[in-house]
Amino acid sequence: MIKILVVDDEQKICEFVKAYLDREGYEVTVTYNGKDAIENFENTDYDLVVLDRMLPDISGEEVCRYIRKKSDLPIIMLTAKIEDEDRIEGFTLGCDDYLCKPFNVRELVFRVKAILKRSNKISEDNIIKIGDEVEIDTLSYQVKIRKELVSLTNTEYKILLLLLSNPHKVYTRAEILEQLEEGYYEKDDRAVDSHIKNLRQKIEKNPKDCKIVQTVYGIGYKFGLKK
Repeated sequence: MIKILVVDDEQKICEFVKAYLDREGYEVTVTYNGKDAIENFENTDYDLVVLDRMLPDISGEEVCRYIRKKSDLPIIMLTAKIEDEDRIEGFTLGCDDYLCKPFNVRELVFRVKAILKRSNKISEDNIIKIGDEVEIDTLSYQVKIRKELVSLTNTEYKILLLLLSNPHKVYTRAEILEQLEEGYYEKDDRAVDSHIKNLRQKIEKNPKDCKIVQTVYGIGYKFGLKK
């Protein structure tokens, strides 16, 4: 399993980043300062580091220098500094990519995948296929149903990927709400039913006889096809 170290002193950012990377199947370790980051780096063979430039003790710049002296481990640097000179300095330190705060977590995930792909940490094939019915490209976020490209909203895509990730599990509406992307504020779990209805209209041959997204009455929803 690919191991990623996330270093940022803002707990909420760490929680969001970890949640998204967890869903992609990565093993994620979170630290909130430079000292712990270096200690974790020394004790674990990571595949990539997401590193905040401004930390409360040892700066992210120093952590980057320390790692770079010992390893060519890919580093994505996060920063609130947006000037061109700051970005150039970040690359001079040895980081592989640079993302300014505030940032979209999905963009960060895309950049993580791109770097891991270039460094041969992940396969060229990012396609999830379920027979001839469902095909998902997790790198480009494209979905094909029966070989036809379909346009899903971010929420619909997230729900489909969640159900597919564990097809034996029945997800309650509350569990689905918890997994929806950052920025989703609807707290009424009946909203899930609306998203499911729209998703089914796009992916089911017969929305009245659903084979892909199935209802388990009284509980929630599950993925209906066999992987």
